[in-house]
Amino acid sequence: MADQHFYEPANGHGLAHDPLNAIVAPRPIGWVSTVSASGVRNLAPYSFFTLFNYRPPIIGFSSIGWKDNAANIAATGEFVWNLATRPLAEVMNASSAMVGPEVDEFELAGIAALPSRLVRPDRVAGSPVQFECRATQTLRLESKERQALDTWVMFGEVIGVHIDHDLLEDGVYQTGRARAILRGGGPADYFEVGEDNLFKMFRPG
Repeated sequence: MADQHFYEPANGHGLAHDPLNAIVAPRPIGWVSTVSASGVRNLAPYSFFTLFNYRPPIIGFSSIGWKDNAANIAATGEFVWNLATRPLAEVMNASSAMVGPEVDEFELAGIAALPSRLVRPDRVAGSPVQFECRATQTLRLESKERQALDTWVMFGEVIGVHIDHDLLEDGVYQTGRARAILRGGGPADYFEVGEDNLFKMFRPG
């Protein structure tokens, strides 16, 4: 076996940059829009996000710290996930600015919005896919010592799906055509999924 760098996270990694985010990568981006009880819109990307269940479809994202979107979901029970793509990368990044809860990130980043059909939060108009969601659970993470962490996983059931027709071919969604961007490691690494990256493997038996 090749030489390996070993470390115990509790004692530090001993490297120039924490490798964890770079190893568990690339990761889908949870670009989540909400609205507060008083009507202020919020839009922010989260790099800990994924789909957890097919039927009913359940998605979730992790908020490190009780941030505005987490508070809005707790108050209203609704959110929208917007697919982040390469043409939207710069405005998606602009929506990640650390600003107060009174700031509307749609306006801050110059992002056009569309109304949702079933929930109150707006959708990102330029995103080719959006999921309208109703909150189902909030889970506060714990350490192995059962110490509560300031990290919250917000789960929601997808109750409405919007897909641009250009991404459908003979009724099949074309993943690479969307040019989704994924979060890598380090302070600035992202990856783009393209059709050139496609390969197929069928499940055995």
